[in-house]
Amino acid sequence: MSLFGGVVSVTGIGFLMLCVLAVAAVGYALGRITIKGVSLGTAGVFIVALVFGALFYKYIDVQLLSKVTVEAGGESVAKSVSYAGNALKIVENLGLILFVTAVGFIAGPNFFKNLKKNFKSYILLGVVIVLAGALTCVGCFFIGRGAESDPKEFVAMLVGILSGSLTSTPAFSAAKATVLPEYESAVTVGHGIAYLFGVIGVVLFVQLIPKLSKADMEHERSLLHGAGTDGEAAEGNKAPEKLFSLDKFGIGMFALAAALGVIIGAIKIPLSGKGLSGTTFSLTTTGGALIVSLLFGHFRRIGRLNITPDKKTLEVFRETGLMLFLIGAGIAGGAKFVEYFKAVYFLYGVAMTVIPMIIGFVFAKFVLKLSLLNNLGSITGGMTSTPALGTLINVAGTDDVASAYAATYPIALIAVVLASQFLILLL
Repeated sequence: MSLFGGVVSVTGIGFLMLCVLAVAAVGYALGRITIKGVSLGTAGVFIVALVFGALFYKYIDVQLLSKVTVEAGGESVAKSVSYAGNALKIVENLGLILFVTAVGFIAGPNFFKNLKKNFKSYILLGVVIVLAGALTCVGCFFIGRGAESDPKEFVAMLVGILSGSLTSTPAFSAAKATVLPEYESAVTVGHGIAYLFGVIGVVLFVQLIPKLSKADMEHERSLLHGAGTDGEAAEGNKAPEKLFSLDKFGIGMFALAAALGVIIGAIKIPLSGKGLSGTTFSLTTTGGALIVSLLFGHFRRIGRLNITPDKKTLEVFRETGLMLFLIGAGIAGGAKFVEYFKAVYFLYGVAMTVIPMIIGFVFAKFVLKLSLLNNLGSITGGMTSTPALGTLINVAGTDDVASAYAATYPIALIAVVLASQFLILLL
């Protein structure tokens, strides 16, 4: 692509990087717009990425064309292949790793204390949210099956919508692995259609609920922190000063935790049972990175070696990671969004986002008796919504809400993966 009358030429990966940075700049400007105290925040990046993908993905596709040689009928044939999808997937996955690892480190110091105190609540809430989503999916199947020519394709579409509504990449991957090959595209389309509202719906929910309830944030933060948290934080701040660190900012240990998380997340566990032959379960990169960084953040040191990055480093990685994740997923998703969009599928997605979220909130408030910020933090984990967690941290004015997210997230992760597979097998 030539700019300024051909004086500047940007092609290939350079063009992709230009697009990523431009989307980030415009997205943050959109996210900054506030209407009656409510703003999109970092989710504005995702909206701009979707629009950009719908309008300009073809230009990225052209700029990342590469000549390859393939064998066809005993002859070598030159073929043009675009690596745009793979390049955007790298951007998305790198962002996810940075964000989740940072969240784990931040939540680590208070995570296990919080988990011990509310262990049953987190398990129940994670299951309730996913179960509500799965039952809503079943309801949509019975409502809409009469208008569909291929019931199996419709099921694949609905399960894709469920994974998009809960913004769950692991459930999306599990659903694609479970359906017949000819229905994989239906899963992909459903996920893309529902993902937009899946992100925005939870982001708006965690902003609106405190405003509608006229919550006193200082009081809510005190309930979340609990007695002694500030003292623990201060103690934690003193320890690194006397320890040996690999580097000034803690990037080395951050990278080590992320790398170990990727390895653990790649371990696949075979599932047995009727219809599950050949199906595997894994924590995925997200779950692996979260678990390892939680442990690093909890123990903080190994002997005299400091294994906790600087707080500012974690904050930068958290925001940068969230931005890259939303851009990578948004541009790629936007490319097919308009082509496959149907209003009724979007409405199914809205139902699968809103119903579980409301049921989860009411259940946590009136049955589990969780405080507001613990409740909302758990909702973001139960909905597996990393963008909403970033928004809630800003709304709450404290990183400690990440502990509730981190406690509920693994339960919801496992539940939604299994629910997606079972829905395909049962419907």
